[in-house]
Amino acid sequence: MEGKKNERLKAARMACGLSQQELADAVGATRQTIGLIEAGRYNPSLKLCTAICRALGKTLDNLFWE
Repeated sequence: MEGKKNERLKAARMACGLSQQELADAVGATRQTIGLIEAGRYNPSLKLCTAICRALGKTLDNLFWE
């Protein structure tokens, strides 16, 4: 994922009707962190990845791995 925009994360978030702030609140992160992950400029921890997946009803494969 590093250096590549995470369009799958953004699409999944938008499909759930969540703003970056709402997703951030749901997973205990900041809006800036969610924005950086979507932009491919931040490599989240596995703990944060799994929290995002749970919040969006997706798997790690769906959102973060090729």
